[in-house]
Amino acid sequence: MLLRALVVASVAWLAAILIAPLAILSDRPVLAAGAVGLYAAGSRICHQRPDRCFRIHGRPMPVCARCSGLYAGAAFAAPLALFWAARLSTRRARLTAAAAALPTLVTWSLEMAGLAHPSNLARFVAALPLGCVAAWLVVSTMSGGSHARHKAH
Repeated sequence: MLLRALVVASVAWLAAILIAPLAILSDRPVLAAGAVGLYAAGSRICHQRPDRCFRIHGRPMPVCARCSGLYAGAAFAAPLALFWAARLSTRRARLTAAAAALPTLVTWSLEMAGLAHPSNLARFVAALPLGCVAAWLVVSTMSGGSHARHKAH
């Protein structure tokens, strides 16, 4: 039950951050208040720099493009992992997570070094694999699909 709730929450969060820019302008107080809450929640997990956020109808999303990629990847992979849980050793899970993190690490490192300024689309796409793999590993581990507890090589 908890596992399904986690999967539903990942999809709902993605939907919420996509809807928030529209809802904040709503003349319905409940929608606008919900959107304000989403932006407040987003500020706790993301820098929310307007130049790094995708815009929907001229309003920035509550999280940056990189965070959006992480959440989109998770929302895509988590439901799939319910039906096809990976059976990975701890070592293989770590290697998979490290490989998935590489595109994000490279784009972030290049930005921090001042060597490149990737577009929001590039940030989003680079974060997708990490979001997918993180969600996949969480869901498969929680569902018992991973042998990480039993097999440590």
